[in-house]
Parts: sequence; C-alpha cells; structure tokens
Amino acid sequence: MRSESAVEVRELEKTFRTGWPRRRRQVALRGVSFAVRAGSIFAVLGPNGAGKTTLLSILGTLLLPDRGEARVLGLDVVRDADRLRERINMASGSASFLWSLTPREILDITARSYGLSGAARRARVAALLDRFELAAFAGLPYNELSTGLRQRLALAKAFVNDPELLILDEPTVGLDPDIAVRVRAEIAALRRERRMTVLLSTHYMGEAEQLCDEIVFLREGRILARGDPASLKRQILVGDRIVMSVEGEGWRGVVRLPGVLAVSAEGGRVECLVDDARKRLPEIFRYLGEQGVSVSDVGVTEPSLESVFIALAR
Repeated sequence: MRSESAVEVRELEKTFRTGWPRRRRQVALRGVSFAVRAGSIFAVLGPNGAGKTTLLSILGTLLLPDRGEARVLGLDVVRDADRLRERINMASGSASFLWSLTPREILDITARSYGLSGAARRARVAALLDRFELAAFAGLPYNELSTGLRQRLALAKAFVNDPELLILDEPTVGLDPDIAVRVRAEIAALRRERRMTVLLSTHYMGEAEQLCDEIVFLREGRILARGDPASLKRQILVGDRIVMSVEGEGWRGVVRLPGVLAVSAEGGRVECLVDDARKRLPEIFRYLGEQGVSVSDVGVTEPSLESVFIALAR
C-alpha cells in the first residue's frame, strides 16, 4: 500500500443471499477500488442499498469480502483483523447499548476491552465524558438519554482506544439540526487535533460538502464518481441551480420542461437544476403561473453537492 494512503481497496466484491423460502443473490459490492489519503475525511455516498454500510463494515473488520483486497493502515482487513481493531474504531447513528447501563459504565466496559486498567482507565473515561459533554449525564441509564446524547456517547465510545482511523456510519441521522451541527464541528475538530483519517457515510449532502476532502458515490455496489466536492460539481453538472419558495403542488411538472435536468424539494423550497438559468427562468415562471403556483424568494447559484447526488442517483 502507498505510504500516503490510510486505506486502499482493490476490486472488492460482496454478495448476500436473501429471502425465504426461495433464496436469491443480492450483490452489494461490485469490483470497488479506491484509496483514502491519510489524515483526510473521506465520504461514501449513495442511495439506500448502494453498498455504503457493507463497504464500511468490511473496512471495519465486521464483514468478510467475497473477493478483492482491502488494507487499512497497512494491514489486511482479513488476515490482520485482530491487530487492526486495536488501531481503528467505529460509530453508527443506529448504535444502541444495554438500556440499564450508564454512559460511565459503557465507556468503562469498552476501556476494559481495550486493556486499560486502574487509573489509566478511569482517566480515559473521565476525559471522554468531559470532551463529549456527557459528564452531567454519566449516571443516567441509557434509556433515559436523548437521541443527541446517545449519538455523542457512540462517538465517545469510538475514541476510547484513541484510533488512527475512525469509521462513522450516518453519525447525525435523526438528530435535531442544532445537535447535528455540534456533532459535525466535533468531528472536524478531532480530525484537526489528532490528524486521524475519517471514513464517513451520510445521507446529508451539506454535511459531506462541509466536512469531506474527497467523496466517492456508490450505486448498486459500483463506484459512479469520485473526487472532491468542487471537482465533482464541475465534472458532473453543467448548468445553474434555481432555488425558490413555492405555494401549491403544481410545481412537480417543472421537471418535464426543456432544459430542466433535475428537481428536488424540501419544506416549501424547490431546487431546479437547469442548463441555463437566464433562458429557463421565464419558462419556469410561465409554467408555474399556469399551474396556479405562487413563487417567491428566487435565487440562482452554482449547483450543490445534492444536485450531483440527484444526477447520479437517477
């Protein structure tokens, strides 16, 4: 593996057998190859079922690949799994713990599993409770913690062994926006302080654009595109992004207009990716007027990473 790479994957494949009573093959990864630069934040993006969690689970030594090779920190994820687990860690947005255990007990048990004992273990647990602002809740059972506190606990647990590489699977899923912002800031700060490598999967394109140095897009187990956020937008999207507030449902037909490449909506805001905003705006306004849709707060900007995701996921 190249010395500047923390992760190197070559022709990775994984297939599952699902269904009952008739079993069928479901291909999760198809010849996936890439490298991750040491000290970077690297995102794995794609729609549901694209293979993101399968890929991260293989790199985290939780699943065995069917074919191909993956090396993390210079170690083979199959042959060197035990040694590798001492140097990496994982956190998931869907993580859960025994409901009767407290944050202090969860971190203490985890520290014991990594061989920490006595004063060193107690000091590590106390430091993590402080760092992730959990000290005030250290004695509460897990089932009494809010979603945000549970997420911070999962992150704290992932730092018990001071990992060189951290794998985060949907770290902010289900969090309130203000809590999600704090979690992202914590991830960025920890990467800067410790110069660790972070592998991240997320459904939030703004999160990937804000945090990540490089991104790989998966669909149906294959890599469709790879690059930094700016280069991906240049490579894949040519055109403009029109954002507007709308009232009414008649906007959905906009996607059928000439020059409209993609349309998405969230909370009364509609985003249209078009080939030329100056040419297409009058046509869009005319169509929306005919459909009885009122429009306000219109803006034209460069395409977003979410526009890239929509274009690739189609």
